[in-house]
Amino acid sequence: MLRHGFRHPARVIPLAFFGAIMVGTALLMLPVSLADGVAADGLTALFTATSAVCVTGLAVVDTPTHWSTFGQVVIMALFQLGGFGMMTGATLLSLLVAGRLRLGTRLMAQAETRSVGLGNVTELLRLVVLLTVAVEASLAAVLAARLHFGYGEPWGSAAWHGLFHSISAFNNAGFSTWSDSLTRFATDPVVLLPVMGAIVLGGLGFPVLQELRRQPLRWGRWSVHTKITLLGTAILFAGGMLMIVVYEWHFTLAGLGTGGKLLAAAFHSVSARTAGFNVVDVGAMQQETLAVHYVLMFIGGGSAGTAGGIKVTTFLLLGFVVWAEVRGSRDTTAFRRRMSPETQRQALSVVLLGLTVLAIATLALESVTDQPLNILMFEVISAFATVGLSTGITGSLPPAGQGILIVLMYVGRVGTITVATALALRSHHLSYRYPEERPIVG
Repeated sequence: MLRHGFRHPARVIPLAFFGAIMVGTALLMLPVSLADGVAADGLTALFTATSAVCVTGLAVVDTPTHWSTFGQVVIMALFQLGGFGMMTGATLLSLLVAGRLRLGTRLMAQAETRSVGLGNVTELLRLVVLLTVAVEASLAAVLAARLHFGYGEPWGSAAWHGLFHSISAFNNAGFSTWSDSLTRFATDPVVLLPVMGAIVLGGLGFPVLQELRRQPLRWGRWSVHTKITLLGTAILFAGGMLMIVVYEWHFTLAGLGTGGKLLAAAFHSVSARTAGFNVVDVGAMQQETLAVHYVLMFIGGGSAGTAGGIKVTTFLLLGFVVWAEVRGSRDTTAFRRRMSPETQRQALSVVLLGLTVLAIATLALESVTDQPLNILMFEVISAFATVGLSTGITGSLPPAGQGILIVLMYVGRVGTITVATALALRSHHLSYRYPEERPIVG
């Protein structure tokens, strides 16, 4: 029974991520991973490995100065592995060896990719590989050329920076080989627009991309999941950009010029939903802008992608539930399709579990540091939603505070529902139902 329990996908996935974090920590503890004159630190290695595997991007040290080239390669490999998905990688290895999928392996892949059926897992995984290679290679080439011809970088250095940031962008990792992230390119559309495109593609989710590949520009034939994801992404992008422009026009965006302000606001609206890159100083933003980031980070991106958060579909689905209740409708519908009660309960569970984790973590972090509450909330949401944006306090947190963020990044990556399921011994159905009651609500 115990052996079969650990083979359950909901348990294997968290264990696989945990194993990758441990391996990454060990590699980052090696002297060859550290820059000259830097001493090994177990907590720093653990925090960085967790942030990389969980594609978060939070850092307690400066990546380009603390880690050697080998260490940066390790970090890049970790967030590539984390974004690609541990079970997705294992399934692809199974395909290469056996040429086919066993049922147990299909179930594991389905749990990681959120595929809706067993029959399309193989095709979905092939798309994951092709899309990952195509997007990352294309973006790396664009960035390398821009750095060489536009900024005078030698080809070797330009290729390295381009490759690192292309993988980091598509996997929504947020790590950078520059100490100021992408601030130096705040008004450069040739750099920022391709990076934004890679972030969005990685954050939409592979099932959506698979459907768009099959039926491009055919709205009527798209599934409700794809429609909700695309609609929610567009609304959050436009709304986030508008709010950032309104609140930061005369502050952090000042001095960039009209085009630069709009570009920087658009970039932050995209990045705040999980990528973690920044082109202006987040710590200098207005309180209202930080509140906008709370919402964008908590919602995150699409399901089965490299984004974090509770997911766009979860958020909009609950919006449809509220709208149905306001109208007095018995069924919750979206795009002329009825949403199942199970899906509604799952969405509600994800949100409530997420809010509970955030509340507990915020209280815990507040008890070990004297930082303002709004700043602590920003760090907590950023860690849980695997965003990676920071107001600059991450490195100054005490060890206990950094430990709290480590747990948050891990829980946020594997998912609150997955963690809860992994802790349960097994699911079962009752053969009876209790009498119905209607408590007073509100």
